[in-house]
Amino acid sequence: MVLTYQDVQPTKELERVVIRFAGDSGDGMQLTGNRFGVESARLGNDIVTLPDYPAEIRAPRGTIGGVSSFQLQFASTDISTPGETVDALVAMNPAALKKSFDLVKRGGLVIVDKSEFTARNIKNAGYNADPRTDGSLANYQLVEVDITSLTRGAVEQFELGRKGADRCRNMFALGLVNWLYSRPNEPTEAWLGEKFSKNPAVRDANVAALRAGHAYGETVEAFAVRYRVEQADLPPGRYRQVSGTQALALGLLAAANKSGRQLFFSAYPITPASDLLADMSKRKAQGVMTFQAEDEIAAAGAALGASYGGALGVTSTSGPGFVLKQEVVNLAVMTELPLVIVDVMRAGPSTGMPTKTEQSDLLDAMWGRSGESPLPVFAARTPSDCFRAAFQACKVALEARTPVVLLVDAYLANGTQPWRYPSPADLPSIEPNFATENNNQDKKFLPYLRDEKLARAWALPGVAGTEHRIGGIEKDHETGDISYAPANHDEMVRTRAEKIARIEVPDAYVDDPDGADLAVVGWGSTWGAIATAVEIVRARAGKIAHIHLDSLNPLPANLGDVLHSYKKVVVAEVNLGQLCMILRAKYLVAAENYNWVRGLPLAASELSDFLLEKCEASNE
Repeated sequence: MVLTYQDVQPTKELERVVIRFAGDSGDGMQLTGNRFGVESARLGNDIVTLPDYPAEIRAPRGTIGGVSSFQLQFASTDISTPGETVDALVAMNPAALKKSFDLVKRGGLVIVDKSEFTARNIKNAGYNADPRTDGSLANYQLVEVDITSLTRGAVEQFELGRKGADRCRNMFALGLVNWLYSRPNEPTEAWLGEKFSKNPAVRDANVAALRAGHAYGETVEAFAVRYRVEQADLPPGRYRQVSGTQALALGLLAAANKSGRQLFFSAYPITPASDLLADMSKRKAQGVMTFQAEDEIAAAGAALGASYGGALGVTSTSGPGFVLKQEVVNLAVMTELPLVIVDVMRAGPSTGMPTKTEQSDLLDAMWGRSGESPLPVFAARTPSDCFRAAFQACKVALEARTPVVLLVDAYLANGTQPWRYPSPADLPSIEPNFATENNNQDKKFLPYLRDEKLARAWALPGVAGTEHRIGGIEKDHETGDISYAPANHDEMVRTRAEKIARIEVPDAYVDDPDGADLAVVGWGSTWGAIATAVEIVRARAGKIAHIHLDSLNPLPANLGDVLHSYKKVVVAEVNLGQLCMILRAKYLVAAENYNWVRGLPLAASELSDFLLEKCEASNE
């Protein structure tokens, strides 16, 4: 019997792997990484992803500015971040290598398309010499594959032309990496069959390229070992891979279903929130009415108008657009109508870095409106947690008659994770509690007659006996008639603030198994990095606590006592200290900032170094 390379090659078991696909913005790296992530999730791995798009619409090909990448960590254990150092880099050109190389750990695997390493491309990438031969890759596992030529040969029979053939290069790379990490091709082949069902030549060419990449790994002795990552020990249930954007859409849909309300979603396209508008526009069959407005103010106004008519009005935006929406949000505060505003935060100020992430809109969400205009502000922790956060925002908006701001960021919206389908029976009920008749014994209806939670009576237009005034001028505290009376205004301002303060939110998350003196506080997308950093610190130095906030307004009832139970408090956030300022002011706690404003998710390794210094100082 003749043994093949495949028969004798060892397979190495790994607990976790971080892989990064990088190439020009037209090379299909987002699709490649996403397909690898989908398959990893299907096989039972825990995954966290980090897509990285260029901000330019179309930077010159082969330049650093045009590089698009997709990074993911997949593991057999519970993970919280997409990883900071890369085990394997697939670089489709010199610019992709240059931009991502510093992330590759020493001894890591670097796969390059050698046909793209022309003198011109090397120069355009900013290299003075060919990095494959100048010694800079000496401490790495460099594997050169002629991906372009091999792909063209594999798809030649389909007569797509050179440009069409080159569009299949990403499938060759995916097939090769599938082989390397013991992933089957069949699910991606089935997906390609569906995606290109109306274009058989393109479908068959991509399948051929995928198989060619897999066959290359099997037959060419370019790799010392293959790798396998076993499935993670996840709680039992039905799972799917979901992005933060998809989880937001599902959460909004679930809330509309639970409340029995029509979901009306209006938005103006703005990066990185546009994907949510695109997702919702595909859900007409699920009862969603989508409206693409001519500007941000109109989008918010349309959603508020829909809420006035009894629908669940939702609008989405990003930082610059959120500023424009605030006048309508302020009107929603005054009229006490439900409105959900999803703010997918990006790096700023001004246009800033549209495809990069930041937590820079917290203070704008809290106080970015004229007058005393409090409203609930919630935040999601992870891509899959966006479902819970969206559902909670809708429930509070409908039941408390208030606009609600839900803060996510580009990192969460674009990132993906496994998500376990919830049972509809396990989701809490949502009761709009409309006023269906006169609440004043056949006299004039009182629209500001409130329940025990201070939510005002919500009557829909056209219901006999509930006719009332509504608008942006201050109202009488009962009748809703316009009132300029000083005492009435004082009462209404205080009542609206008290209504928000009475909203019930869960206690702050506290992880402190050892009774630490130092606590690190975070909110939103810092969850994964802080959790990882805390694990590192505990392994090296011992005691540290992790506190996390999902509700920024109102703050959890237990938070003041929790903060004052620690000698030192560090607030880690992707801005210049916005939450830290709030906590200092409200609780008079001597919190210290840990700030990160690089357009990237918070780095667990650098945060852990900072926290280790604080631990050592507290032990001296």
